[in-house]
Amino acid sequence: MDKQYDLTIIGGGPAGIFAGFYAGLREASAQLIESLPVLGGQVSALYPEKRILDVAGIPDIQAQHLIDQQLEQFKQFPIDVKTDQTVTNIEQTEDGFAVTTPSEVTHSKTVLIAVGNGSFSPRPLAIDNVKEFEGKSLFYAITDLDHFKGHRVLIAGGGDSALDEALMLEPVAKSVHLVHRRNEFRALEHTVAQVKDSTIDIQTPYMINTIQKTDNGMLVTIKKMRSEDETQTIEVDDVIVSYGFTSDHKTVDGWGINLETDHRLFKVNTQMATSVPGIYAIGDSVTYPGKQALIATAYGEAPIAVNAIMASLYPDRRGPMHSSSIIRQK
Repeated sequence: MDKQYDLTIIGGGPAGIFAGFYAGLREASAQLIESLPVLGGQVSALYPEKRILDVAGIPDIQAQHLIDQQLEQFKQFPIDVKTDQTVTNIEQTEDGFAVTTPSEVTHSKTVLIAVGNGSFSPRPLAIDNVKEFEGKSLFYAITDLDHFKGHRVLIAGGGDSALDEALMLEPVAKSVHLVHRRNEFRALEHTVAQVKDSTIDIQTPYMINTIQKTDNGMLVTIKKMRSEDETQTIEVDDVIVSYGFTSDHKTVDGWGINLETDHRLFKVNTQMATSVPGIYAIGDSVTYPGKQALIATAYGEAPIAVNAIMASLYPDRRGPMHSSSIIRQK
């Protein structure tokens, strides 16, 4: 008889890792399946150098260090971790679900989806010769801060990521230019204030029009919005395009379950339960009134979901306690 898990967690980003840790606290039999080769999700893949500010009790931490800390916490418990595996199907069975990957089919009483925004790709810069620079001097995320030391850098974008990257590079780069197509930024007010008080050169409302290679780097032409031909040129070594990421749920859409969605986000109730009994969801992939797509929010959703799952599977067990009490009993 194949092993049947109490819980299968799909997605190994911050939400999935913390759900695995909390499942260990509740002594659930659990597996965690991640499509990428390592745990960490989009945090590790897209912005490992970013500073994270919204985790309670941690004033400021580098994104990858946060994941490293989570993994140290997570490894206390014997959760089966399966990386580099994409869940290609979930089917209901008589006593739970069959979870299929290219490697195997496993069985689970419940499923917790923590896939974030699904597979993702950056919104590219729409200029003709962009391929000439991508991966060499034009980037869509900062994964190696050392590369930019002493460089002249232009960042295009106006959201939290763009401004966070600008502030991250200010003490490292020779100069930082921030170009946004609107006068107003879409970032947190405190972050905007920091940028305005910094040495970062702000150019609004402009957007990148052309890039040309020069002997000393790149010559970037920016065009003023709603103007005929008002332009400026800036010579830089690197360009970072922070226009966000597009995502798709093609893999999820192919699963043999029909989850109710709203704008491609899974609708959940106050216990993080989806429209299919036995399937729960947390993190950036879910929606409910007042939802905020923050790591801090996902950390709160994980124990809600795990406790609801354990209450449904083992109604006679004592309910959730403070983590210190759980650890003391073990």
